[in-house]
Amino acid sequence: MLFRRKKKAPAYDWTGKVPAVRSSVCTGEQVAGFKDEKTGKFTEIMLIRDEKDLRAFLEDYGAAREDLRWEW
Repeated sequence: MLFRRKKKAPAYDWTGKVPAVRSSVCTGEQVAGFKDEKTGKFTEIMLIRDEKDLRAFLEDYGAAREDLRWEW
C-alpha cells in the first residue's frame, strides 16, 4: 500500500494529567503519554521514533511543547 489513511486520535480527557515523554536510559526508546499529577501513574499513548512522531502526538492531543515533561 502506498497510501495510508491517517487515523484520528481517540478523544482523551487529560484533565489532572500532564503530557510527558518517558525515555529509557539504556536503549533510548521514547514513549509519549500522560502522567497523573496526583498518583504519578504514566499512561502510554504512542511510541516516539523521531521528531515527526512527537509533533503528531502534540498535534493530535492539543498539547504544547512547553507543557511536555521529559522523564528518564
